[in-house]
Amino acid sequence: MYFRILDLNDMNLMSFFKKISGAVILIATVAACSKVPLTNRKQMNLIPESELVAMSLTSYKDFLKDNPPVNSADADAQMVKRVGERVKNAIVKYMQQNKLYSRIKDYKWEFNLVNDKQINAWCMPGGKVVVYTGLLQVTKDEPSLALVMGHEIAHAIARHGNERMSQGLLAQAGGVAVDFATLNKNPQTRALFMTAYGVGANVGVLLPYSRLQETEADKLGLIFMAMAGYDPRVGPDFWKRMSAASGGQKVPELLSTHPSDQTRISNLNKFMPQALKYYKPSSTGS
Repeated sequence: MYFRILDLNDMNLMSFFKKISGAVILIATVAACSKVPLTNRKQMNLIPESELVAMSLTSYKDFLKDNPPVNSADADAQMVKRVGERVKNAIVKYMQQNKLYSRIKDYKWEFNLVNDKQINAWCMPGGKVVVYTGLLQVTKDEPSLALVMGHEIAHAIARHGNERMSQGLLAQAGGVAVDFATLNKNPQTRALFMTAYGVGANVGVLLPYSRLQETEADKLGLIFMAMAGYDPRVGPDFWKRMSAASGGQKVPELLSTHPSDQTRISNLNKFMPQALKYYKPSSTGS
């Protein structure tokens, strides 16, 4: 039996490998295409969601070790949990009614407030939500908090993080297969995970798409808060307060992963008629 030693400089051989690699990526991309609930936008999710949920458990525990949650007896901490539960219950009901519950069946929801002056909040896969105390200085009331939490939860429901990580992994790997079994042990992948879910900050080539995801999360978040019985019409006023809180120090929209405040307000007004179709005032009056 004879074995031929392959010459990787052989142009025909390199062309063959490029074609095979391209075919594998194309097949994987087509197989991983799904649609975002409510917007029906097609997206690419190459990473099994179960892997990201597992990563979120570790990352969330590590974050809370370094940033202990505000005592559960605190009024603001109770408000965060109360708003989170209402939004969560509305989402679960909607997903069940529309045969989409499999998308969130593995979620183990948690809502925590951490003592930090940053105006920030985020949600990891599996329903792990954190609100920073600095945000409450701008939200002022429960409906505005529901708007922000709905937005952050929308990122997880729409699997935006998976989408961003899939794009990032393809860019890093250059078409080489990713070993999903080692995702949680790879420092680069974990850093990409933290950035994709808003725990870090990044400026890169995927910014235009990130703005698209932010706008999509604005729309879903507005609908989710309305489903939970919160009046979505608070949205524009909240973003006016956010704009004032920034003191004009925000970077230009072209260099930001988020739409400008004015663009966001304009979009919310466009989304409002659809959100109001889902709005039924809560008996609590909030």
